[in-house]
Amino acid sequence: MKNGLLIWNAVLTVAVAFLGYQHFSHHSSDSAGGSISEASKGKKIVYVQADSLLKNYEYYKDFQKEFESKGFQLENDLANKGRSFQNKVAFFQQRAQQGALSQDQAQAAQSQLAKEEQDITKYRDDQLRKLDEERIKKTEEFYGNIFEYIKNYNKENGYEFVLGYSKGGGILFADANLDVTKKMVEGLNKEYKEKEAAKAKK
Repeated sequence: MKNGLLIWNAVLTVAVAFLGYQHFSHHSSDSAGGSISEASKGKKIVYVQADSLLKNYEYYKDFQKEFESKGFQLENDLANKGRSFQNKVAFFQQRAQQGALSQDQAQAAQSQLAKEEQDITKYRDDQLRKLDEERIKKTEEFYGNIFEYIKNYNKENGYEFVLGYSKGGGILFADANLDVTKKMVEGLNKEYKEKEAAKAKK
C-alpha cells in the first residue's frame, strides 16, 4: 500500500506537469516578480511551477492526507485479519498434531480455513478497488478544478500558453517575470476554501 501511494504521488506529479503544459492558459495580470501583462506583451506566454502548485494547493494536500489515512487504515485492517487467520491456522495445526480431530473434523476445519482465506483476499481486492475508484474520482475533480479556474481566469487575460515548469523538464530556462504560480495557487486555494465552506453550511 505504501509503495502504491508513492507511485500515485509520482504519477500525479507528472500528470500535473503535463496538464500545465497542455492547459494552463490562465493567470494573473501581475505575478510575484512583476507585471505579467507588460512582460508578456507580444508573447501571451506565462508558466506555472508544477511542483510548487502541488506543494501549496490545499485541495491536493487534503487529498493526499485523506488517501494516506485510508491506506493506513486498510493496512491495519488487513494486518488484523491476517493475524487472526494465522492464529486459527496455528490452533488447527496444534490440534491436528495432538490427534484431537477426527478426519472429518480436520477436513471441515481445512475447508473453513480455505474459505476464510478466500474471503480475506476478496475483501482486500474489493477495498483496493474501491480506493482506486475513489482516487480516480478525486483526480478528475482535481483536474476539473484547475481546468475550470484556468478557463474562467483566461477570459480576462487571453494567454496563448501557460506552460508547466519543473526541474529536469523540457523547459531549460524561464523568466521569473512570467511566473504566475503564486497567483495560480492563491486563486485555487481561495476557490477551494469557498467551496468547502459552502459544503459545511449544508
